[in-house]
Amino acid sequence: MTPHLPDNPDLEPFRREARRLHRAVRDHRPDALELVARHHPEGAPADPEGFPLHAAQLVVARAHGFPSWPALHRHQDLVRVLGRDPVADEQDTELADAFCRQACLTYSHLDHPDRWAIASRLLSAYADLPDRSIHAAAAAADPSALARHLRDDPAAARREGGPFGWAPLLYLTYSRVRPVDAPAAAAVLLDAGAEVNTGYLWRGLTPPFTALTGAFGEGEQGAGRQPRHRQEQELARVLLTRGADPNDGQALYNRMFRPDDSHLELLLAFGLGAGDGGVWARRLGASVEPVVRTMERQVEYAASRGFGERLALLSRHGWGPDRVLAAGRTVAEVVASAVASVESTVPAIHRARTPEQVRAAVRAGADPDARVGGRTALHEAAFAGDVHLVGELLAAGADPTLRDALHESTPLGWAEYACQPEVAEILRRASAPD
Repeated sequence: MTPHLPDNPDLEPFRREARRLHRAVRDHRPDALELVARHHPEGAPADPEGFPLHAAQLVVARAHGFPSWPALHRHQDLVRVLGRDPVADEQDTELADAFCRQACLTYSHLDHPDRWAIASRLLSAYADLPDRSIHAAAAAADPSALARHLRDDPAAARREGGPFGWAPLLYLTYSRVRPVDAPAAAAVLLDAGAEVNTGYLWRGLTPPFTALTGAFGEGEQGAGRQPRHRQEQELARVLLTRGADPNDGQALYNRMFRPDDSHLELLLAFGLGAGDGGVWARRLGASVEPVVRTMERQVEYAASRGFGERLALLSRHGWGPDRVLAAGRTVAEVVASAVASVESTVPAIHRARTPEQVRAAVRAGADPDARVGGRTALHEAAFAGDVHLVGELLAAGADPTLRDALHESTPLGWAEYACQPEVAEILRRASAPD
C-alpha cells in the first residue's frame, strides 16, 4: 500500500490525529472503533477504555499507508531532507535565481509559457547569466558555462541551490527555455559526478520528481502548460544510458494521459518493468509504489482510455494478457475490468478517441453533449488540444457554449487555460454569433 499524505507533511498533524483517535476509541465512538477494526492487526479492541496511545499511532500510520508508526516517522525525516516546494515564496534576490525560477516547470498552477518567455528575455538581456551560477548555466543548458563552473569548483556538479534548492541537473531537465545543448550539458554534469537519479519530493509527496521526470515533462495541466523538454528524447536517452532508473513512476504518470508512446518505447528499451525500483526504492522503502503496481497502473489506464497501441506495445515487452500483476490479477483480467467499468459508467461520446469513433458513436445514438464529471467531450478534447477530435465533435453537433459544472467555463475557456491556441481559434469561430 502506497502512502496517502497531505502536501508538505510533517509529523505533528499525525501526532494530533493519533491523540484524537485515542480519545475517540476510549469514548466508544463507532467511527473510531471501525477505523481501528480496519487497520489494526488485531482488529477492534476488546476493551476500548484500555486502548493505548501507541495502538492509535499504529492505526494512523497504517491508515496512511505505512506499516508502523516508526516507518511513518522515518518517512517524515526523509521528507525534511528531500522535500521541496517549488510553489513557495518567489522573492528572489539574485537575478540568476529569478531566471531559474521563471525557466523551470514547478508542476503547479504557475506553469505557463509566459514564464519561460520572461526567462528567455532575461537571458537575452543579461548574456552573462549562465556565468553567475551553475544552476543558471544548467537552466540555460549551456555546456561551456557549466564546464567553466566545474573547472573552478568540481563539487558544484551535485551542489543544491538556486530558488528551489535543486541540484544543477534538475534545473537542466525542468527548464523550458530554448537550450544551447541539453544532452551535452547533461554529459558535462554527469562526467563531473552529478547524480543521474537526483530528484526531490514535490511538496513532500511520492513518487519523486527525478531528472528523468523533468526531461519527459507533461502532466495534469496538459502539454501546453507542462510541455516536454525541447530535446526530450536525446536528453532522456543520455540520462538512461548513464544509469537513470527507467521505473520512473512520476514520469509515467505525467505522460500517460495522451496516446503518444515515445516515452514508453524508450523506457522499455532501457528496462522499464524490471528491477526493484532502484535508488528511490532504497531511499523511501514502502512509500514507493512497487514496480509491478506501476506497470499495472499503465495497463489499467491504457485499457480505460482505449489506447490499444499502448497495450500492444506493453504486450510486446513482456506485459501480455497472461502476465501476473499486483494482487494476483493477470493483464487480461485488469484490462477486462477496466473496460467493463468504463463501458458501464462513461457515455459513448467520451469513449470516442478518434473522429471515426465519434462518427460511429453518434450514428449509434450517442449524445454529443453528454457529460462526465460535469464536463462534455468537447471540453476534454479542447483541453488536450486535439484539433481533429474537436472538429468532429463540432460537426456532430456538440455545443461549444456549454459550461462545465466545476469551473463554469466553456470549451474555449478550457483550450485557453491549457494554452492550446489552434483549438482555441477553432472554438472561438464556432462560438461566435452568426
